[in-house]
Amino acid sequence: MAFTFFSTFMIMKKKMLLLLLFCFSISFYGQNLPKGFVYLSNIDASIKSEMRYFSHNNFIGKPIDGYKKATIIISKPTAIALKNVQQKLAQFNLSLKIFDGYRPQQAVDHFVRWAKMLNDTLMKKKYYPSVSKNQLFKLGYIASKSGHTRGSTVDLTIIDITTGRELDMGSMYDFFGNKSHVLHKNVTTKQKANRLLLRNLMMSNGFKPYKFEWWHFTLKNEPFSKTYFNFPIK
Repeated sequence: MAFTFFSTFMIMKKKMLLLLLFCFSISFYGQNLPKGFVYLSNIDASIKSEMRYFSHNNFIGKPIDGYKKATIIISKPTAIALKNVQQKLAQFNLSLKIFDGYRPQQAVDHFVRWAKMLNDTLMKKKYYPSVSKNQLFKLGYIASKSGHTRGSTVDLTIIDITTGRELDMGSMYDFFGNKSHVLHKNVTTKQKANRLLLRNLMMSNGFKPYKFEWWHFTLKNEPFSKTYFNFPIK
């Protein structure tokens, strides 16, 4: 009888321990991601990031819906491709810096709602000084769907590891204007070289660029080319 009680106690103890370990793993790693998605830091922890949409430093001026934590989630093939780029940059004391990866549909919906609120121009001077807010849809800066929501598009730049400073690309990330176009003529020779460095590295590792945003790249063979996800980043 005592032996049976002891055995039952030990089984219950093991189950409680497993449950605690499971709960710890969920809180530590964030959440159970859909199959095919990973946390970028689990593939390459050396890649830097600055989650603008988790902060007030973005074109809206407040944290964006769906961004519950400052972490990069991306499709696994995209993460592996980014790791390959990072390994090449590391040879020259450089690093990738990611601004955005997977973006929930609820975040895109937030952008759309904001764009329709024409009186909300808190960040106009910094992010879209020469563009009227009522033109954001027409000019393609805001849309109801985004490639980011499919999980294989990234916004990124290059930084100097020693100083932590971003290479000069001629415009800031998410700047709405012609000078963000990849081949914009009114940039210095150095700025053009920095843009081409990023562009060439990304293209040689399976990404396709977006000509209107020097920071925007999509994996050519993206695994979820027709699926728009809406799970939060946490």
